[in-house]
Amino acid sequence: MADPCNLAPYAAHDSSTLGRLYPEELPEYRSAFQRDRDRIVHSTAFRRLEYKTQVFVTHEGDLSRPRLTHSIEVAQISRSIARTLRLNEDLTEAIALAHDLGHTPFGHAGQDVLNRCMAPYGGFEHNFQSLRVVDHLEEKYAKFSGLNLTFESREGILKHCSIANAKDVGAVGERFINQTQPSLEAQLVNLADQIAYNNHDVDDGLRAGLLTIEQLKEVSLFREQYESVIQQHPELNQRRTIHEVVRRMINRLVVDLIETSQNNISSANPDNIETVRNHPSPLIQFSSEQAGLNRELKQFLRENLYRHHRVVGMSAKAERILAELFEAFMEESRLLPDEPYREIMGESPEQREQSCARIVADYIAGMTDRYALSEHQRLFSSPDQTA
Repeated sequence: MADPCNLAPYAAHDSSTLGRLYPEELPEYRSAFQRDRDRIVHSTAFRRLEYKTQVFVTHEGDLSRPRLTHSIEVAQISRSIARTLRLNEDLTEAIALAHDLGHTPFGHAGQDVLNRCMAPYGGFEHNFQSLRVVDHLEEKYAKFSGLNLTFESREGILKHCSIANAKDVGAVGERFINQTQPSLEAQLVNLADQIAYNNHDVDDGLRAGLLTIEQLKEVSLFREQYESVIQQHPELNQRRTIHEVVRRMINRLVVDLIETSQNNISSANPDNIETVRNHPSPLIQFSSEQAGLNRELKQFLRENLYRHHRVVGMSAKAERILAELFEAFMEESRLLPDEPYREIMGESPEQREQSCARIVADYIAGMTDRYALSEHQRLFSSPDQTA
């Protein structure tokens, strides 16, 4: 449990939570945010993250960092920074573990194709889908649908949102309309997510042979750490050298984020979480110099990793599989499992197509990579694999 005596006044405090959608008695031996974290860990959607890939769709044994691993990495980075900044560690961990619950199978390719398929029905946003998971789609409790998380956890999960969707989720969406800030814990997890995926994509790309060290030496952040490691430890083999470089890159980003955020907080001098929310800009930030280095790395990964011909080819196959599943379920909803089919049939005829599209999107988004493949093979007798 986060020590309330050590929390800064501008942190999220258990005693001042804005509450849950369905009121509940406080847990006897846990904080409200610990309860959130525990519910997330025991959810079906969290368990499925083990079988959803981060970026790539590959043969087993090739590059495949699952979203579960990524979420745990984000939680570790978030807690470490939160402790130094005297923020609520339990809340940062809950947000970090839940931030990818709405992601589709097959990485970003899956999200892109579902958004295209859902364009006539309001589109598909993975952050909004994560909120749908914890608010509606999980079925664990007798008294409510979803996980009934605190406002603060839900706010952190919904880190991006269109205005149209923001209007549909009540108070948790108001900051997108009013252009206010989320809690410092939510701001922190957002940047810890960037630290984790950018640096581990470097590691994964090298391990899969999609990137080379010579290519990465074009990137200032990598080159600086690589040259330092080679100078200090010339005896290391390549595998250990890469691990050491990535470790140092992460450390540099974490230190910069802490020091810049400490300065921002000191200058703004917020006396409570509402002051944080009404500040004109986020207080958890990288320095301008580090932000520029981060953009350079991100641009490099976009051009050399995410657009690598192997990744593009695998993504195209993944997109075809999900598009065909969506079309098949929309044309014949009886292909769906009994429960979503009954839900569609319970809608009025004029609402049925819109409801069917959202239910189909929920069903596909909840699939693991493996299950999406098996469903496609079941419906189309397809021998295709996504690698």
